[in-house]
Amino acid sequence: MEATTPPLPLREAVILVHGLWMNGVELAFLARQLRRCGFTPYRFSYRSVRQPVAQNARNLARFAATLNEPVVHFVGHSLGGLVILRMFEEQPPERPGRIVTIGSPFQGSQAARSLAGYRVGQRMLGHSTHEALLGHPVTVPGARDIGIIAGTLGVGAGRIFPGLGSPSDGTVALDETRLEGVHERVELPLTHTTLLFSRRTARAVCTFLHQGSFSTERGFAP
Repeated sequence: MEATTPPLPLREAVILVHGLWMNGVELAFLARQLRRCGFTPYRFSYRSVRQPVAQNARNLARFAATLNEPVVHFVGHSLGGLVILRMFEEQPPERPGRIVTIGSPFQGSQAARSLAGYRVGQRMLGHSTHEALLGHPVTVPGARDIGIIAGTLGVGAGRIFPGLGSPSDGTVALDETRLEGVHERVELPLTHTTLLFSRRTARAVCTFLHQGSFSTERGFAP
C-alpha cells in the first residue's frame, strides 16, 4: 500500500482591520511580516465614514466566518481596533484567537472632537467615527488575550488641534489608548502612521499573537 503524505495543518489566520479614511493597502507591510511569522493574513476593508461602527462590526463578523483556519486572530489600527471590539461585544466569533490594537483611541479622540466642531469636519468624520471616536463605551471581551500597541512620537496632523495632550503619536494621545482590564501593552517611539511600517511593531504583533504576551524569555520583544 502506497504511503500518503498527511496534509499540512492550516496556518492561523490574522484579519487586519484598517483605520479611518484608509482601505487596507497601508497594511501590506504588516501583512508580509505576519506571513513570515507563520500566519495567514487577510485584509478586511470597510467604509469607515459612510457606515456606523456597528454595521462595520457585523460585516467583519461575516467576513471572519468565511475563513477556514481553526484559529482567527484580529489586528486593528486606530478605528479598526474599535470595530474589532464592537464585533466581540455584539457577535463574538466562536473560533479562538487573540486581539492586538495599534493606536486605537478607546477613550475617544480629542482630535476627532476638535474636527467635529467644524461642519466640514463632521462630514469628514461621518457616521462611523461620530459614534466611536467621540467616546462610545468600549467593552473588553474577557475570554480573549488583548494587547495594545501605542505610539509616543508626537508628530502628525492631530497636533494642529488644541488639547491633544502629550505624549501622543501625533494623532492619538497615549492616555486615549488605555483600556481598563487590559494589562498587556507596549509603547513605541513611533507616529500614528509609522506604527504600521515598523519592524518593531510587526515583531510585537507576532510575539503577542504567538504567546499572548509582548515579552519573551530573553526580554522585551520589540
